[in-house]
Amino acid sequence: MVEIKYCAQCGWLARSAWMAQELLGTFGETLGGVVLVPSTGGIFEVRADGELVWSRKEEGRFPEIKELKRVVRDAVCPDMDLGHTDSL
Repeated sequence: MVEIKYCAQCGWLARSAWMAQELLGTFGETLGGVVLVPSTGGIFEVRADGELVWSRKEEGRFPEIKELKRVVRDAVCPDMDLGHTDSL
């Protein structure tokens, strides 16, 4: 399961939904689902199976989608080949 916690006050729902769609398109049933969790205070965090894999606060930015797919893959199914996404 992947959880994307985003700041609703900042208007990050659309970005979060797009990232959820990308993750589901790449990983399908392997993830067990993606949950969007509205929050406040400028938060943007992604957890995969309970493990924090991306924090906007720690990184100072949003992830590129290829980065996000790699960190989620590494947490959920490290042996999965991401094709062209792995080449960068």
